[in-house]
Amino acid sequence: MLWTSLILFVGSLEMHPVEVTQGDSPIVLGLPHTGTFVPDDVADRLNETGRALADTDWHIHTLYDQLLPHATTVRATFHRYVVDANRDPGGQKSLYPGQNTTSLVPLTDFDGKPIWHAPPDEDEVERRRAAFHAPYHDALSAQLERVRHKHGVAILYDCHSIRSEIPFLFDGTLPDFNIGTNLGATCARQVEASVINLCEAETGYTTTVNGRFKGGWTTRHYGRPETDVHAIQMELAQSTYLQTEYTPWAMDTAKADRLRSVLARLLSRLADLAPQLKGTP
Repeated sequence: MLWTSLILFVGSLEMHPVEVTQGDSPIVLGLPHTGTFVPDDVADRLNETGRALADTDWHIHTLYDQLLPHATTVRATFHRYVVDANRDPGGQKSLYPGQNTTSLVPLTDFDGKPIWHAPPDEDEVERRRAAFHAPYHDALSAQLERVRHKHGVAILYDCHSIRSEIPFLFDGTLPDFNIGTNLGATCARQVEASVINLCEAETGYTTTVNGRFKGGWTTRHYGRPETDVHAIQMELAQSTYLQTEYTPWAMDTAKADRLRSVLARLLSRLADLAPQLKGTP
């Protein structure tokens, strides 16, 4: 099979909210939280806490780069404080009722600290949704449909990371691999089982399934096995690849290389599994 790589930019010439690398694999990697772009007018509204951009999925696009060379990637270049690409665009439904979380445009960071000296009003939130959130999901939807049309099936693997200890969001220390399938609803059981089995077989790592992170809005929105689109979220503890989970958030080369080896095998296993999934709810 020939592989073609095409970098697409979605957005205006001045601002590209989305970067798409188009490949021939049945796997699509979603990268909603690695971007650090903040428009000047938004940055002016952020306070000192917000301008630190601490809640970035640091280096995740680098960590996954070329692990599965034939995969399609869809990456948001804007920061989640501008608008969160992994939240309900209607801004109403909480992903985790009864638990602390952040909204379509977050008002606090993950520690519950306010990030704005001038919080956005409803009109501003809608403007950002249209300018950033919508182009990202237009691109992701288009790539999933293209891949599904080509292969008869598409697997969305949503790439995330987070600090391993955030008392505002969860108790204790987060496991290394946090797999989310919304209690098995977003993908065939073979997809979930393949990821679980590989992660649990890796010495030195800890794994949980549908624990604190059950899959964000993206996973739940696109994961429709009955339509041959399967989705799974991987939330990595940042301690698995960073020197420290606080500024300057530098990569630990040895940790990252070891983790990349695991993730490469995982993605390869999913790509091999994909042809067996057509018509599998």
